[in-house]
Amino acid sequence: MPLTIRPGTREDIDALAALYDACNDHLAATVNWPGWRKGVYPVRADAADGVRGSCLFVAEDEKGLAGSIILRAQQEPAYLGAHWQEALPESALLVVHTFVVAPRCLRQGVGARLLAFAEAHARQEGVRALRLDVYEKNVPAMRLYEKAGYRYIEKVSLGLETCGLDWFCLYERLL
Repeated sequence: MPLTIRPGTREDIDALAALYDACNDHLAATVNWPGWRKGVYPVRADAADGVRGSCLFVAEDEKGLAGSIILRAQQEPAYLGAHWQEALPESALLVVHTFVVAPRCLRQGVGARLLAFAEAHARQEGVRALRLDVYEKNVPAMRLYEKAGYRYIEKVSLGLETCGLDWFCLYERLL
């Protein structure tokens, strides 16, 4: 599948909001591995913030948006006490946020290609590690991350227990 990955723009925000809703609709109709909720996460404001911060990237195929990923240095507070492979300042890492693959593109390699892009982008930026968190029951995502060379670090709470999301697994890919 021909796929182009590029920085997201303001003109993409409506399509990103529609992509987030389509993902949440798909998850509600099947298995909600990540524990996302339509209208809660991800939402249009996440796309707008990513575009405004120049850290959102979109994957496109001939039919439109196939996925997106946000890459920024900002870590969740729970990351700070984790036992990472290397103690790195935020300036030496990128964190994967709002990683989405369109339901029509599942199992077609889009997620793996977005992660490969994240690694290439991080290297180009002189970053030494990629980090992320994933809901502990999101087995498909954990398999993808491990296949892409990410190492499991530990489980942490991100303070989302009131949403029914108790534990998140931290992963890291040293570059």
